[in-house]
Amino acid sequence: MTVTTAPTKTPPAARVVDAVKVYGSGDTGVRALDGVSVDFPAGRFTAIMGPSGSGKSTLMHCAAGLDTLTEGASYIGDTDLGSLDDRRLTLLRRDRVGFVFQAFNLVPTLTVEENIRLPLDLAGGRGDPEWIDALIDVVGLRDRLRHRPAELSGGQQQRVAVARAFAGRPDVVFADEPTGNLDSRSGGEVLGLLGRTVRRTARTVVMVTHDPVAAAHADEVVFLADGRLVDRMENPTADRVLDRMKAFELPSQTDVPSRAETPSRTEVPS
Repeated sequence: MTVTTAPTKTPPAARVVDAVKVYGSGDTGVRALDGVSVDFPAGRFTAIMGPSGSGKSTLMHCAAGLDTLTEGASYIGDTDLGSLDDRRLTLLRRDRVGFVFQAFNLVPTLTVEENIRLPLDLAGGRGDPEWIDALIDVVGLRDRLRHRPAELSGGQQQRVAVARAFAGRPDVVFADEPTGNLDSRSGGEVLGLLGRTVRRTARTVVMVTHDPVAAAHADEVVFLADGRLVDRMENPTADRVLDRMKAFELPSQTDVPSRAETPSRTEVPS
């Protein structure tokens, strides 16, 4: 008799469980996250979307260990971020997490190659030369390695930032509005690059964006509203994402609280 076993499910690269984040206290406190549980599958490109003030950037910051939860837990792989002291959390972010931000955050005095290698140099290691070499080809910057950031276009600078984020082979790369400072053509190139890097290197990307066109590059979109997870969409298209977002932005008048009943969100990350 042939015995078949169920395939082993790959654990998520990152996840949050019953995540609550409160800014302020008492009557002025605002729940930026209100009991969110979501996993970010390994080897996938996931986008986080929601209206302004929905908690999407807060979710990313807490999942990445850049901010702490008020309640609940955040994990990178099987590691509970809440169990780590500051030193171990810093080491985890350095060794297992990559970041791409709206501002490119390149060091202006370093060359492209030096910027890509910067996380490895700061960690005191050489990394994997073959991996770095392959990354340079994936991001299409081999002919720019000796250039400095000021000699590059915005799109090229963000490609350097993408390569830098993947240089240490992190478990997951978090991207916060990575195309926010780019024109549509350059933004499309960077988004295509993120998708290709996920597919070619089996890495994981979690991206916060407000743009349905950007979200359509992902394998899946998770939607937040009022600090809660309200929907997930596989194989998104820009039109489907836009239609879903319209449902958040055009509530019925009976569902809209008065201004006096709605706490100010000016100090809450989106």
